[in-house]
Amino acid sequence: MKIYNYFRSGTSHRLRIVLNLKGLDWDYVAVDLRAEAHFDAAFKALNPQGLVPTLIHGDLVLTQSPAIIEWLEERYPQPPLLPTDLNDRARVRALAAIVGCDIHPLNNRRVLEYLRHTLGCDEAAVLAWCATWISAGFEALETLLAADPKRGNFCFGQDPTLADAYLVAQVESARRFKVSLAPYPLIAAIDQACSALPAFALAAPRSQPDAA
Repeated sequence: MKIYNYFRSGTSHRLRIVLNLKGLDWDYVAVDLRAEAHFDAAFKALNPQGLVPTLIHGDLVLTQSPAIIEWLEERYPQPPLLPTDLNDRARVRALAAIVGCDIHPLNNRRVLEYLRHTLGCDEAAVLAWCATWISAGFEALETLLAADPKRGNFCFGQDPTLADAYLVAQVESARRFKVSLAPYPLIAAIDQACSALPAFALAAPRSQPDAA
């Protein structure tokens, strides 16, 4: 199994966490977004969007991290990263979707490059943009976590779920964009609990071979 990814990509980060939690062996193929390697014809032949991550497994090519992560959960069901109860699974997916649908896409590299190079925004404006949407999502997440009686050390219960993979990757981005976690003590505590696990530590951007 090969994963085409980039060390600082939030979508790649969440996928690396899931792969590690599943205990899977995989090969790291770096796609240097800084050098615009994602626009190379060879990569776009695999992923027409020119986005990371992309998973190659035999003749199978999968794109879009939510689809890849759900495929991994179904293909390699142990250990499970979704609860057994239908309602609980929906709750976990909703937490993940706040990050995957409502925070990350607005802070994606291509959006920020558009702000910088097409709209002429300076770095202060770009950081303000990022902080606006990260804070809005984190406020909702913090509220939902506080109201959930099934929350344990992680987003749901006492074991990591898909929601934790999404959240930790987004917390990493929040720090990079200088968003304080002080207003979100539950998110900060979950991030700390996750960071103590090897699966999360090994997936961190600084631990990747293309980190710089």
